[in-house]
Amino acid sequence: MEAVLIPFRNRDEHLPIFFRHLIPMLQNQRIEFAFYVIEQSGTQMFNRAMLFNVGFKEAIKDYNWDCIIFHDVDHIPENDRNYYGCGEMPRHFATMLDKYMYMLPYDEFFGGVSGLTVNQFKKINGFPNAFWGWGGEDDDLWNRVHFAGYEVSRPVGNLGKYKSIHHHHRGEVQFLGRFILLKNSKERQYIDGLNNLIYTPSILVNRLYKKITVDLVPELAPIKINETIKNLTSLMKN
Repeated sequence: MEAVLIPFRNRDEHLPIFFRHLIPMLQNQRIEFAFYVIEQSGTQMFNRAMLFNVGFKEAIKDYNWDCIIFHDVDHIPENDRNYYGCGEMPRHFATMLDKYMYMLPYDEFFGGVSGLTVNQFKKINGFPNAFWGWGGEDDDLWNRVHFAGYEVSRPVGNLGKYKSIHHHHRGEVQFLGRFILLKNSKERQYIDGLNNLIYTPSILVNRLYKKITVDLVPELAPIKINETIKNLTSLMKN
């Protein structure tokens, strides 16, 4: 049994496309699955990583899953033989994306679609919560995986090909503080993640998925965000 977690905000047009492709693929692979759509409400910058952590915490309340798939809603697999299962090592499924000319952007790329067992995700303390805006959280996850003694496995050949649904980045802001956080990934791993996250979900269940809505603010995952911003401001002045 697998849980597919989908972080979400302002992408209503993508969900039908996503389900139209993913459901037949998972059925063909003889996988039992459930979808969790984790939607961020409120006015804060989008926090994809924290949404994944929320989704994970909610999903493991429902079942003892064999595999947790962390899946961007705009990533559509082109090869249904790309088996959505977990193994002894964390799995990176989306290795060849059309917007990157079907090439891995860099060796440590871990974005788009990944899969970890419940124990693996707990061992690395989940995603970091401190990445507000676009960029950096997947690189931090890569670091966490390796600091915990894992290697990332990937599909061979063309199995990892994906199309990215075109969209306008409405309200999406690049996170300028990501480089400071990434520099200190190891020190932050076990103080920022699953273990410092507090939230109050609103839950709605329909026939296709469980929708978890949360209003995220930095105070829900207390860590030295203000100090990070202060350091970034100081660097920009110099």
